[in-house]
Amino acid sequence: MEIRQLSYFVKAAELLHFTEAAAAVYITQSTLSQQIKLLEQELGLPLFDRLGKQVRLTEAGKVFLTHARRILLNVEKGKQAIADLNNLVTGELRIGVTYAFTSLILPVLPVFTKRYPSVKINLEYGAPEILENKLKQSELDLILAFHNQNNDPDFDLQPLSKSDIVMVVSKKNPLAKLGSISLKDILSRNLILPAKGFSSRNFVDELFEQRKIKPAIKIEMNDMHSLLSLVQNSDEISIINEKALIGWEKLAAIPISGRKLTRQSYIIWHKGAYRNKAAVIFAEELLKVSNKV
Repeated sequence: MEIRQLSYFVKAAELLHFTEAAAAVYITQSTLSQQIKLLEQELGLPLFDRLGKQVRLTEAGKVFLTHARRILLNVEKGKQAIADLNNLVTGELRIGVTYAFTSLILPVLPVFTKRYPSVKINLEYGAPEILENKLKQSELDLILAFHNQNNDPDFDLQPLSKSDIVMVVSKKNPLAKLGSISLKDILSRNLILPAKGFSSRNFVDELFEQRKIKPAIKIEMNDMHSLLSLVQNSDEISIINEKALIGWEKLAAIPISGRKLTRQSYIIWHKGAYRNKAAVIFAEELLKVSNKV
């Protein structure tokens, strides 16, 4: 079994078309077909069902695809480790980000890319559970997210910052003058909330459930920038992490009285996995910015 065979197989599995896959890896279609047949012979099972010009993965192909991708990722990580020995900050940096950290990470990107132009950054937004699964599969180098378990066996948690859950309104809204507001008073109003899956929404839903409260949710949005823009330009209100407001000067954060609603955010690493030099340096730069805000 050779690395190039795995690469050909993964590309064919992604495109489900041998001719297009061959063109994508710069070989002939006959060469790609031959190498995949050799791989199938070695494994003892067919990886594709061939239906004329069309192909589809067999059950064995679906199972093997996950492992093939992981092997190729580990090979790339190995190459990166060797490059790091030569003090070269190169390669690809894959960062998973939950939406609350947009305003925190954006100031770091231009500084980092200017200092390390040979590093390609792939920034992926998503819900914490999805990003954490990709981190376990070595598809991401690190994650910026809130996390509730300090002793998680799969992850090393590097503290980033704390963020209060607050009510958010436009500074033009009369509510912006309040020193604080109770959760009960907030819930008597119509709310605009992040969609389910956002860390702040999950946290707020837990509060609702604990208090057996059914809030009046007027709008749900899966884009934080759009949500904040709507609140900024209207009399609507929301409940989100305070860190999400960095850079939004026309919005006011009103503390919620009673029990302090504070969450700890982390730079999350896969425990035991190799940390490439670019990822370590990026994390250091991120901590510098976080400590300033």
